[in-house]
Amino acid sequence: MNIDGNTEFVAHLGWPTHSFKAPMIYNPYFESVGVNAVVVPMGCKPENFAHVLRSVFALENIRGALITMPHKVSVVDLLDEVTPTVKVAGSCNAVKRDAQGRLVGDMFDGEGFVRGVKRKGLQVQGAKALVVGAGGVGCAIAASLAAAGVGALDLFDVHAESAEALAQRLRTHYPRIAVQAGRRDPAGLDLVVNATPLGMNPGDPLPVDMSRLEPRTFVGEVVMKTEMTAFLTEAKQRGCPIQVGTDMLFEQIPAYLEFFGFPTTTAENLRAVARVQY
Repeated sequence: MNIDGNTEFVAHLGWPTHSFKAPMIYNPYFESVGVNAVVVPMGCKPENFAHVLRSVFALENIRGALITMPHKVSVVDLLDEVTPTVKVAGSCNAVKRDAQGRLVGDMFDGEGFVRGVKRKGLQVQGAKALVVGAGGVGCAIAASLAAAGVGALDLFDVHAESAEALAQRLRTHYPRIAVQAGRRDPAGLDLVVNATPLGMNPGDPLPVDMSRLEPRTFVGEVVMKTEMTAFLTEAKQRGCPIQVGTDMLFEQIPAYLEFFGFPTTTAENLRAVARVQY
């Protein structure tokens, strides 16, 4: 990849940066299609985020920013305009500067996750689902599952007030869906999602009681530090169909590319050129 005076960049803002996978997908793709742009990991702790966000968007050759943990929720209040998906999810993972200089945000985590499980054969319409974790990514997945037509949605978070707040937003925007907060029993469900950081470190507890998990239940993961987390490994051993964390990333990148005004592609093409390492 040749970086020169015409190179545009996309800031990848989060902390810590060791689990970042996006640069290993975007940058090989840009190189393969001749786009003079680069995604740059930028480690930013929460206390510095507001200042850093304003500063990077003061640069003239920035095309946009990818926002990841732990900033997906706090970024919303720093923006001038957000999409309805952001309003429901309460989080944002993509920011760009419009022609008027305003910062505009959208959220693609949920879209990527739902697109992935659909492509693997899950019938989302009318499904019964559990999302464990009501942080930025969990809220985004719940919002997109609701938009895709799930019939019932259970929500759990160790901070009960976070799950209940998400439940209230979903009830407001999707009153037809049966939403329940505070429950994480996987029995009898069509989909169980780990939307927590559990699995990033050895010895992390599992997000649900695996003995209650049925073989027919589709199990999805958001952790990307390793492909087969302990949660996915045990679910697969029980016969469950699974989706690894990076699948959500590959599936959402085409939507990101369109948002930033880059040439778009397919998840298959991205996988073919990506150089993802764990």
